[in-house]
Amino acid sequence: MFDVRVYGSAVLRRKARPVEAFDAGFAQFVEELTETMYAKDGVGLAAPQAGKSLRVAVIDTTSREQPPFVLVNPQITWSSPEQEDYEEGCLSVPDIHLTVKRPSRVSVRAQNAQGVEYVIENASGLLARALQHEIDHLDGILFVDRVSPLQRQLIDAKLKKMARESRGTGSGA
Repeated sequence: MFDVRVYGSAVLRRKARPVEAFDAGFAQFVEELTETMYAKDGVGLAAPQAGKSLRVAVIDTTSREQPPFVLVNPQITWSSPEQEDYEEGCLSVPDIHLTVKRPSRVSVRAQNAQGVEYVIENASGLLARALQHEIDHLDGILFVDRVSPLQRQLIDAKLKKMARESRGTGSGA
């Protein structure tokens, strides 16, 4: 299981590198990423949150009723013009929940843990939101970057404190 990096950790702000090797080591990494997501009660987890600058994320919006999506080198190929507000949280920004406006539906192309390409068409609801949230992580974007200036101002002191603590614990890698 991985320690989840928190706000202030430099790896969360880097654009992650594409995955090129689909070997046993990578399969083990995906397994541990998934295990960490479940242990932390997350809906999704991206590799940068586990300290690895790789374009991979896992998502389960079904509470283990279906296997999780493993998204390797994902790309949003379409987003709906309609947008909706929804409250988001993040394991890397603990104890903060804010309203974020995002497209209500998206399509995504990705590879699975073995490197086989697949497509998620016209995802909506929590899955659409989770896909966008996790792909943002792979681009160094956090959900707090997508909120209104007023919401951001209201949490600024908490974020600064979190960043100081993150750097102080050495999890800023």
